[in-house]
Amino acid sequence: MSASGFVYQAQPNRVVFGTGTLAQLGAEVSRLGVTRALILCTTQQIDLAQSVADRLGRLGAGLCARAIMHTPVEVTALAMDDLVAASADGIVSVGGGSTIGLGKALSIRTGLPHLAIPTTYAGSEMTPILGETQDGIKTTRRDPRILPASTLYDVDLTLGLPVAMSVTSGLNAIAHAVEALYAPDGNPIISLMAADAIRSLARALPRIVAAPTDAEARRLASYGAWLAGSCLGSVSMSIHHKLCHVLGGSFDLPHAETHAVILPHAVASIADAVPEAMEMVRHALGTEATAAKGLHDLARRVGAPTRLADIGMPKEGLDRAAELATASPYWTPVPLARTAIRALLERAFSGQI
Repeated sequence: MSASGFVYQAQPNRVVFGTGTLAQLGAEVSRLGVTRALILCTTQQIDLAQSVADRLGRLGAGLCARAIMHTPVEVTALAMDDLVAASADGIVSVGGGSTIGLGKALSIRTGLPHLAIPTTYAGSEMTPILGETQDGIKTTRRDPRILPASTLYDVDLTLGLPVAMSVTSGLNAIAHAVEALYAPDGNPIISLMAADAIRSLARALPRIVAAPTDAEARRLASYGAWLAGSCLGSVSMSIHHKLCHVLGGSFDLPHAETHAVILPHAVASIADAVPEAMEMVRHALGTEATAAKGLHDLARRVGAPTRLADIGMPKEGLDRAAELATASPYWTPVPLARTAIRALLERAFSGQI
C-alpha cells in the first residue's frame, strides 16, 4: 500500500500490557473515576472473576456471570438489571470476546466506563464494534463509544488457556489482521500492524501447542492479538467476518472455531483481486504456498478444526447461510454472487482448499 497519502485515526483508549499487570487493576479502575465496578464473566470463569473482585476490594460491586457467545440481547437485558441492582458506576469485563462483548453492550447502553481484561486472543477489547444476536440474527454496529476505555493485558492470565481454545482464538485474531490488509479504508500503519500480528501469532501458536505454559509464546500471542484487534477496530472488514457472523448468529456455531475454518476459504475467494495483500500474508506466515494454503496448513499444524461439518454446521443449512450472507450489501475486493458464496461454504463444510 502506498504511503503517499492516507488517513489514520488512532484509537482513543489506554492499553496496559505486560506480565503481572493485574496488580495495577485498582489504580486503572480509579483512573476512570469508577468507585463501584460490576465484574462480568462467563459461568466458566467465576473463580477468576472472584479473584479480580477480591483484588478490587471496595471498588468492586459484585459479579455478573451471564456472558455467553454472540451477546444475545435478552442476556444483556438481564445484565442491565444486575448493573442497576449493584448501583455500579463502571464495568470490568474479565474473559474472552463473549464477556467483553457483554461489557460493550452495557457500556453503550449506559455510558459507563468499561475496563477490559482479556484472557483469550479474540481482540474484542481493542474494537469499537459490537455484535448482538436477536431472534437468530446477528447484527453488528460500530461506534467510538463502544470501545473500552482501558484494556489491561496480563500475559499470566493466558497461561492456563486450554490449547484448543488458544489455537482457535489465535486464528480468529489472524483473521482480523488478514482482512485489514485488503480493507478499502486501510493504510500503511495498519498494514504494518497486521503483518506483525500475523507473524507473531503464526510463530506463537505452534509453540503453545508444544508447551502450553511457554511464557514467551504466550506473550507473543497476546501481543499479536493486541495488534490484530487494533486492526479490526480501525478499518472495515469483509467477506470473512460477514460469513462468520452469519454462521455464528444464525446457526449458533462456536465463534473462534468458525473463524478458524472459514479464513482460508474466504481468502481463496478474493486472492486474485488483492495480490499485494496476499503476498504480505504469505510472507508473514513464512510459507512458500499461497496465502490460503498457508493459513489452512497452519490450522492443521496446530490442531484447529478445518471443516464446518466438525463444528456443528448442518449441511442443509448451507443454502440458508448463503442467502443470509447476500441479503445485505457489504464490500468485498471482488463481487461474490450467491452461487460463489454457496460454493465457498461447501468447500468449508468439507475442508477442501
